[in-house]
Amino acid sequence: MQHAVGAPLPPPHQPGHGPAAGWSPAGHHPGQPGPAPAPGFAGGPVPPGAPPAQPPQHPMAPHHAPGQPPQHPSAQPPQHPSAQPPQHLPGPPPETTGHVQLPPGGPVAMPSPPPAPGTPDPAATTLAVLLIGPAGAGKTSVAKYWADHRRVPTAHISLDDVREWVRSGFADPQTGWNDHSEAQYRLARRTCGFAARNFLANGISCILDDAVFPDRPVVGLGGWKRHVGPGLLPVVLLPGLEIVLERNAERSGNRRLSDEEVARIHGRMAGWYGSGLPIIDNSQLDVAATARVLDDVLARSIASPPQW
Repeated sequence: MQHAVGAPLPPPHQPGHGPAAGWSPAGHHPGQPGPAPAPGFAGGPVPPGAPPAQPPQHPMAPHHAPGQPPQHPSAQPPQHPSAQPPQHLPGPPPETTGHVQLPPGGPVAMPSPPPAPGTPDPAATTLAVLLIGPAGAGKTSVAKYWADHRRVPTAHISLDDVREWVRSGFADPQTGWNDHSEAQYRLARRTCGFAARNFLANGISCILDDAVFPDRPVVGLGGWKRHVGPGLLPVVLLPGLEIVLERNAERSGNRRLSDEEVARIHGRMAGWYGSGLPIIDNSQLDVAATARVLDDVLARSIASPPQW
């Protein structure tokens, strides 16, 4: 118990730590002067006009009237059995924010269709979707809209956004495809795969978008399958060439490509026809209508997974 005498007590000493910061060791040894008491405490300076302080009584000393001898502690009347010393209630539980245990991410398995007959509802299922298409196909817009309007938590992971996390030293493919741009592209794909697996392991669906070429199966679609898992559902978004040229012209910055590059990428994407993957031609569809068609395609993919 702290008495109103002398300097205030230092904070309790913690094992493995030295003296508390701001407390002089001299204040803990007898015979050495400690810090001056603050005004208002016993032993401190008395303000002018204030009555003199009464000597403090020890809280354990029994009170007795003047002229009566003090009673021996053993002569005190016994306390009532119900009078118990005050119990110290436990304090509030420690703060646990920032220490939530998350399940580790693992390979994503193929979603199972419900046993009941009927078409599975992809809007209420945890899914991993890969939206493939050329520049200007509307992958990012459709992916964001689809993720925003689902009934279960869903994340949108854009490969281009992750690639552009690299600021100094960013290898822009528009300046020429080389080993550096290839390495950053593969690193971004692997980072997206890690993120998708972690989201899915914690009950959050994912839709990823990337311009995956059919003539590079090991690096493209095979890479996504390795990084995410066999449960990844690929869907190709492939409007007509004139549509992607118009949409590309509306872009700015390093997302805008030359017409020649857009035409070359679109021509390579035509190789997805006959691959067995579902293809959506959204030339005459807006974003909301394309997202509804995507739900229909995913329902069929869950019921009959494509071979890829």
